[in-house]
Amino acid sequence: MVFFRQNIAPFLVVLVFIVALVAVSARIFLPGDMAAPAPIEEVSPTGNKAAASHVGTVAGLPPALSALVEGLPKDPAQL
Repeated sequence: MVFFRQNIAPFLVVLVFIVALVAVSARIFLPGDMAAPAPIEEVSPTGNKAAASHVGTVAGLPPALSALVEGLPKDPAQL
């Protein structure tokens, strides 16, 4: 137990620090458009007629599967 506490545990702490430092520093080498944070605003779909035909369902899923994604309706008779 003493060997783990004096040798292995400090090595693991330093190893985790080095991995985190490399991961954060890797942003320097990314292209400019990838180094920026992700956009927050929601992107609205353009006039895609195929997606517009499935209004009310999630990505054209059958009603049984879209209920799993959206949740059950308030009125159980709508199933």
